[in-house]
Amino acid sequence: MKIVLLSFYYTPDLCAGSFRAAALINALLEQLPESAHIEVITTLPNRYNSFSHVAAELEESPRLTVRRIKLPNHKSGMVDQTKAFITFAYYALRAVRGKDYDLVCATSSRLMTATLGALVARCKKIPLYLDIRDIFVDTLQEILPGKKAGFIVAFFARVERWTIGSARKVNLVSEGFKTYFEERYPGQQFSYFTNGIDPEFINIPQHDTCVSQHVMPLTVTYAGNMGEGQGLHTVIPELAKHFEGRLTFRLIGDGGRKKILEQRLMALSCTNVELLAPIKREQLLQEYNNADILFLHLSNYDAFKKVLPSKLFEYAAMGKPIWAGVSGHAANFVRHEIDNAVVFHPGDVTEAAQVFETLVLGYHNRADFIKKFSRVSIMRSMAADIVSLL
Repeated sequence: MKIVLLSFYYTPDLCAGSFRAAALINALLEQLPESAHIEVITTLPNRYNSFSHVAAELEESPRLTVRRIKLPNHKSGMVDQTKAFITFAYYALRAVRGKDYDLVCATSSRLMTATLGALVARCKKIPLYLDIRDIFVDTLQEILPGKKAGFIVAFFARVERWTIGSARKVNLVSEGFKTYFEERYPGQQFSYFTNGIDPEFINIPQHDTCVSQHVMPLTVTYAGNMGEGQGLHTVIPELAKHFEGRLTFRLIGDGGRKKILEQRLMALSCTNVELLAPIKREQLLQEYNNADILFLHLSNYDAFKKVLPSKLFEYAAMGKPIWAGVSGHAANFVRHEIDNAVVFHPGDVTEAAQVFETLVLGYHNRADFIKKFSRVSIMRSMAADIVSLL
C-alpha cells in the first residue's frame, strides 16, 4: 500500500501548510499498516528569504520517504511564485514517473498543488484526496486589476473545476468555504477538518499571572507573514502612533509588504515598533510567552471573510488576550470560540483602539478550546477519512 502526498511546504519550513502536512503524515503513519509506505514530495525550506533552515533533499525510512525539491531563489511576487511552482511541478512529476501508488493526497493553499495532485491521480488512474486551504480564484478577483482579472480568473476557475472534479473527496480547512464549494460542486463529497493546536503549544508551562495595566508599555506581538493579505501596513503605523507610550509592537516575520510597512512607520516617526526576522518555533513560543497581547490582522477583502487563520489556534492556546482585525467567518469564530479575544473591522484604527480597552490582561485558561481543537485529534480524524479511500 503506497500513498504519495504533495505539499509545497513541509517541515522544517515555517508556515501553516508545513505544520499541517507534518501532523497529517504522523496521523497517517499511526493508522496505516506496517507494510504501508508514504512518499512526501515537497520543497526545501523557502517560505521566507530572510530565514534559512537546513534540510535534507532526501530522507528515507522504512515507512516514509521525503523528497524536497530545490527551488530557484524567489520572492513573494506573482512571477517569482509562478516560476517556483513550475520548478516544483516539473520535478514532482519526474519523481512519480514509473512508480505505482494506491492514493494521491495533495494539500494546497493556492490551488496549483491540488491541480498537480489531480494530474498525477488522473495519469495513474488512482483516487485523489484534496485538502484545500484557500479559495485561490476568490483571492485573484480581489488582488488583480479589473481588466487583467477577467481572463485570468476565468482560466483559473476552469482549472479549479477540473481539479475539484478529479477528486474522490475534498477537505475544506474552513467552514467559511462551504457555500462557495458546495454551490459550485454539488456532487462532490466535502469534509471540514480545520487547522488546530500543535502539541508544542499545548504542553508549554502556563503561568496564571495577571499583568498590571499600569506597567507600561505593554508588549503586543504578531508573528507571521507581512504581505498584502495580512495588511499590517494599513493598520500598525496608525495604531502604534495612537498607543505611543502605552504599547510596544513586536512584529516577527517577513513578506511582500514589509518594506511599505517600514516606510509608513518612518513617515509617522513611530518609535514603538520592532520589526524582527522570522524565527524558529521554539523561539516563537518564548516570544508569545513574553507578550502581553497577541495581534492578528487580515486585509479587508471579501475572499478573506471565508478563511480561518491557523494563527488563531496557536494564539488561543497561549492563554493571552487576542486583538484581531478580522471579518466574516474568522470574526464569528473568535466571538463564539475564544474567550478574552476582541475583534475589529480590518483597517479600522478607531475601532481597534476602542475594543483594545475591553481586553482583560493576564493569562486566561482556554482548556475547553484546546481540547476541542487539538491538531493531533483533528488530523487523526482526517487521516481516517483518507484511509477510507484505500
